[in-house]
Amino acid sequence: MACAAWLAPLQAARAANGDLLPVPALKARVTDQTGTLASDQTQALEAKLAELERTLGSQVVVLMVPTTQPEDIAAYAYRVADTWKVGRREVGDGVLVVVAKGDRRMRIEVARKLEGAIPDLMAKRIIDGAMAPAFRQGDYAGGLSLAVDQIALRIKGEDLPAPSQNPSADMGREGTQWEDLGIFLFVGVPILGAVLTAVLGRKLGSAATGVAAGALGWWWTTSLLISGVAGVAALLLVGALGVGSRGGRSGGGGSFGGGGASGSW
Repeated sequence: MACAAWLAPLQAARAANGDLLPVPALKARVTDQTGTLASDQTQALEAKLAELERTLGSQVVVLMVPTTQPEDIAAYAYRVADTWKVGRREVGDGVLVVVAKGDRRMRIEVARKLEGAIPDLMAKRIIDGAMAPAFRQGDYAGGLSLAVDQIALRIKGEDLPAPSQNPSADMGREGTQWEDLGIFLFVGVPILGAVLTAVLGRKLGSAATGVAAGALGWWWTTSLLISGVAGVAALLLVGALGVGSRGGRSGGGGSFGGGGASGSW
């Protein structure tokens, strides 16, 4: 995970350049970009996930995409989970189910807090036993619904904090993280950049500011995407404002560690 944090700026740059499939905005518990699910099927699955969240507290979300290329589904699912921060901020109990219909691939990504309840082997069993057979018959809604039922059964056995009185409020916390990042970049980075460039010189100080901003972004949000954006933006901001050139100044959720399993049908 420490290595992944150092690679975050590169991943963010690749995503910004369009090399990777963009992560969609988290607006609902079910996001179907393939048009596979009928509206009533989406509503039924959304209601089931909302009830799970209301009774257990944990968040489970579903994403269907045509393909994850050029990434494999494990890398893409991790990037989505890390961006969306599925799960309660103070608990980190989230599960992401990704289906790449055109690739005929699927993955269950499990946050660290739930890896005991849903270890990799159990995630694989849910994929092979619930999702794959239904998907082969073209019953995507049925396979997803059965998978959610089995995930819920596993979560019920965990000793987790009581559900929030307003669980839906957590769905919008990604926007808050980006607002916090903006404040940090335009208030904290100039001060940090001025100090580091004064001590280390402009080039080395700018690089150190970018690394420090990325590390602080990771510590603050545990998001690789936000960490990467913070590092790159800080580097560009320090350079654009000329921090240190004249001795002056310039201006979360579930933690995922790669647990889960992938499969095909």
